[in-house]
Amino acid sequence: MVEKTNIGTAATTANMDDSAEDANIAQAGSTHEEFAEVDEVKGLITSLATVYNDQIPMELAVEKFTFIVDKYQEQPHLLDPHLEGMLLPLLDTARDTKSPPGLSHLAFKFLYLLTKARGFKTVIRILPHEVADMEPVLAMLDRQDPADFTTWETRYILLLWMSIICMIPFDMAKLDSNAPIDEDGRKKEPTMIRIINVGKKYLQVSDKSRDAAALMISKFLTRHDVKQQQLPSFLDWCLRTLSDTDYETMSGMALVSGVLASLASLFKLGKREDIVDYAPAVLERLVACKLLSSENTQIRKLAMKLIQRLGLTFLKTRTAAWRYQRGSRSLAENLKAQDVAPIAVATGGSQIAKEDDDDDDYDIPEEIEDVIEQLLVGLRDKDTIVRWSAAKGIGRMTGRLPRELADEVTGSMLELFSLRESDGAWHGGCLALAELGRRGLLLPERLPEVVPVVLKALAYDEKRGSYSVGAHVRDAACYVCWAFARAYDPEDIQDHVNNLASALIITTVFDREVNCRRAASAAFQENVGRQGTFPHGIDILTTADYFAVGNRSNTYLNISCYISDFEEYTIPLIDHLAKVKTGHWDGAVRELTSQALYKLTEKAPDYMIETVLPSLIPLITGIDIYTRHGALLAAAEVTHALCKYAEEKSSSIADVLGASSVNGLKEIVRKMVDAKMFRGLTGEVLRPAVCNFIEKMSLSKMPFHGDDILDVWKEVLDDNIVGVQYTQIDVQSSAVSALTAVSVEYYQQDKILQKYLDELSNSQEKARMGAAMALGSQPKFMIQSQLMKVFQGLIKASTVSPEVEKFAESRRDAVTAIAKICNTVGVKADGHPAMVICGDNIGMVYSAMLTAMKDYTKDSRGDVGAWVREASMSSLREITSLVTKEAPSLLIPEITLQIMQCLVQQAAEKIDRTRACAGAAFLQLLHHEPEVPHIPCRQQLLTIFPRSDVQHLNWSAPSKSFPKITKLLTFPEYRPHVLLGLTVSVGGLTESLVRHSGQSLLAYLKDVTTVSDMGEFVDSLLQVFADNEKVERVTIPMMKMLDMLLSSGSLEIFLEQEDHPFPKQLLDTVKKEISKSGNPQKLLTSIDVFCGLVLFPGVTRGKSLLQLLIFLCHKYPKVRKTTSNKMYEMLLMFDDVIPEENQDEVLTILSETKWDDPVESIRPIRNQLCDLMNITRPKMLKGATPKEG
Repeated sequence: MVEKTNIGTAATTANMDDSAEDANIAQAGSTHEEFAEVDEVKGLITSLATVYNDQIPMELAVEKFTFIVDKYQEQPHLLDPHLEGMLLPLLDTARDTKSPPGLSHLAFKFLYLLTKARGFKTVIRILPHEVADMEPVLAMLDRQDPADFTTWETRYILLLWMSIICMIPFDMAKLDSNAPIDEDGRKKEPTMIRIINVGKKYLQVSDKSRDAAALMISKFLTRHDVKQQQLPSFLDWCLRTLSDTDYETMSGMALVSGVLASLASLFKLGKREDIVDYAPAVLERLVACKLLSSENTQIRKLAMKLIQRLGLTFLKTRTAAWRYQRGSRSLAENLKAQDVAPIAVATGGSQIAKEDDDDDDYDIPEEIEDVIEQLLVGLRDKDTIVRWSAAKGIGRMTGRLPRELADEVTGSMLELFSLRESDGAWHGGCLALAELGRRGLLLPERLPEVVPVVLKALAYDEKRGSYSVGAHVRDAACYVCWAFARAYDPEDIQDHVNNLASALIITTVFDREVNCRRAASAAFQENVGRQGTFPHGIDILTTADYFAVGNRSNTYLNISCYISDFEEYTIPLIDHLAKVKTGHWDGAVRELTSQALYKLTEKAPDYMIETVLPSLIPLITGIDIYTRHGALLAAAEVTHALCKYAEEKSSSIADVLGASSVNGLKEIVRKMVDAKMFRGLTGEVLRPAVCNFIEKMSLSKMPFHGDDILDVWKEVLDDNIVGVQYTQIDVQSSAVSALTAVSVEYYQQDKILQKYLDELSNSQEKARMGAAMALGSQPKFMIQSQLMKVFQGLIKASTVSPEVEKFAESRRDAVTAIAKICNTVGVKADGHPAMVICGDNIGMVYSAMLTAMKDYTKDSRGDVGAWVREASMSSLREITSLVTKEAPSLLIPEITLQIMQCLVQQAAEKIDRTRACAGAAFLQLLHHEPEVPHIPCRQQLLTIFPRSDVQHLNWSAPSKSFPKITKLLTFPEYRPHVLLGLTVSVGGLTESLVRHSGQSLLAYLKDVTTVSDMGEFVDSLLQVFADNEKVERVTIPMMKMLDMLLSSGSLEIFLEQEDHPFPKQLLDTVKKEISKSGNPQKLLTSIDVFCGLVLFPGVTRGKSLLQLLIFLCHKYPKVRKTTSNKMYEMLLMFDDVIPEENQDEVLTILSETKWDDPVESIRPIRNQLCDLMNITRPKMLKGATPKEG
């Protein structure tokens, strides 16, 4: 549970241009100069009478009014000049007896919204409060239904209004003398009783009107005439209620909360001499009821509030003469005092006044001890609002106690800061310390005891399993520091400045929670401004301001480095990271800690060598898993940083670290392996860290050449590369990165390659992935002599085979590894194939890449082959770019053509991510410098895709990419591949994809006006169809696209040439595709195509109708029913398909027949249709089932 304490924003101490600019930008949207919408608001108020009975306009008016008023909640004073002009018209409408109830309530709702924005204390002063208002308001309250949850705003405003009316100084008895009898002839209840009864009634409700009732009744009971007659009886009613009510029920909790609120308000507003006699009885009953043990937070908070008010009632109102007084509380004067020392002494001195002569004679009631005890218990409460109320009570009461008793209270409060106490007690203690300090009740002689406690609270962080508590404690500790800055004179706090400054800086830059960092920054800023003694305060504040500390990475890696330049803060920052944050429960914080230590090493290299690193090494093999992980990361980063320090000194890392640290670092991994730390959940945490450690040791050139520790490292890395099966991929990535560093520094032979080549054929996908990644990361000298062998292994691993068809991720990594190796070994046209990329091996590389572009494997995760295709596209771009720069003669026209064809196909397909990857690769090769040789139609492509498209064309958006890609249908070199990609997009499932791709294709075909050009298009279309026969990934979308083309009229151009072969070829191709198919989706899709082909007269029409009639007796009822519906629609559209005299009968049969009946019963009906349509009846083939044909 993380709780927050709001601390006041400290005043700015200097001209911080960057911070001021950021603040202006951040607050520009919420800062107002005046109430600009006053006319609009008054218009809304005027319109109430016309909109109240129409729900939609009424809701719009309320929403608009709420939006406008809520904008001014942080600057409510801007409403003041116009407040009366808004309130009075609303009140006139609300209390008008002629106003309908709906209109009256709407006016009260607007009144509540204004009250919420400006505050009830301001609003009630404006409300009319004449004697004449008393009876109408009471009458309106009597008419209200407390159970109506829709009108609570009305009751709330009426009770607030009554709270000001009832305080008018007139004799209440005079109101009753004029009309002692009511309208029904009964004796009228006295007004005084009516008001109290109304208050009691609304103390029992659970809405906000309860708060207004508590205020109203407490104010009313403070009247001189009322308190004499009604105060004892009301208090007696309250005490009986507290005793008799079951506050575990909902209604009981509401009533007890109302009673406690009214009592707290009564003891706050009443005169001490009037209520002090009742206070002991109330306190006794309150303690006896054990309300502070209630599970209800609100009840505990109100009980705590009442207890402190009772305590203040017991004590006379007085200002403690012994309190600490700081002479000058002006920030401006304090800043001036830095230049004018004598003035500072004269105006800024502090003093502790002597006790008054009568202080010893001041009688402290016995009940005070009970009150203080209850308040101290309240500081330990589990909820912040209760602790906050108790802290304020402690502060208020201590200010009225003699010095000796006040000191005892402070001592008791300091006992809360114990390891035995909960985080709530620490938080409450901090709040109370801040209250005492703010009020000058914490004397300077107590500071040596208090400051160490505050420093502990600033670092409070208690682990609770996978999380911790303590953020609210640290935030409250920052509040204490903020309060101290305003409370004490610089001379009194001088001895503690360095400790407080260091602790606040550490919290500012290294706390996990952003609210704590900002609270610490504000406290530091306040101390710099008020005290003027914090070292380098202004310089630090310009960097570590409110906005800068909002980003945790920035504070750890940048701001901490800047602050560490000041020697007062260098060692404390490093110590906190090394001793505290390395064992933090959050892994992200531990990683940032190690990175920060890397950067801070150069600030104090000797301290790192002599103290930090030796202290980290034993922690790596300690008990706590978080400390192990953090220390392992930190030791790796510090060692790496010290390596650079050694290089600058022209010394070896061994000489810098010393034999003890070198030996300790060498044995770390061996000890972890022996202790079996890489198993289970512990291994999940430590595996990436140990890989990082090995990498940093290698990069640091540790003197382990030829040592047997390298075999241990190799075993650990192998286990993380090919041995892990159910862990995250970043473990393999970390291990592969470490393997590269180890190979470069310690291995001069290729003995490790064979193991990973063997693992490429492992039966586990993770092992294959790790092996491919490891091979791709090897340095040049390791690969060169084995280049062909490595290529062959990776190419085999990147190829789809039946037994490992689902291993898409391993194929992806194999493709990526090939590209990495090409970049590693380089290109040389006349080189040796075992050493570099050359003419003898470039063909096999491109062949593997182009083959990977055809990987369309699917599993439960979807199109996993897309990962392989995307890796292939990126690899093709990298390899082609490399070859173009190094040896362009190796790029023959056939290779370039295939690359560009594959890329345009993928750029037209349906997956947005894949399309974006293909489009980016296509444009980068098209606009590559130097120019990629042999790109077909380069100039035309440059016209369609200008250079600006490289940065601005959004390939992921179908509306942007498809209008461009369909223009490539003009070029024969690209047409079949663009069509293949468009097919799966136009025939896809996503509405926006289908719409934009289909519209782009139809727009292209609209410009094709000749039969010859259209013939070339459909020839390519049929060729794509034929090449992908029985490939349902293509053929089903293809038939959907053909249906779109036929129904849109794009192919009607062939009606002009009756002997054109296209319709018959298309018919034959579709029939061949669906023959012997049992896929219902394919069959249903083909029905649309056959209906569309009826457009073409002659043989094509006859065969299409015959196929449709065959479908009417298909074994699948869904096919039969769909066919009948489609035929019915088709016959309505084409009136020349069947003889006119049979048209109505055919349509009747198609619409009225139950086509999902058994085939045997509908076959005669189908045959009747054949006769009516002059189509030869289908004959059942030998061997066919009776359900078909």
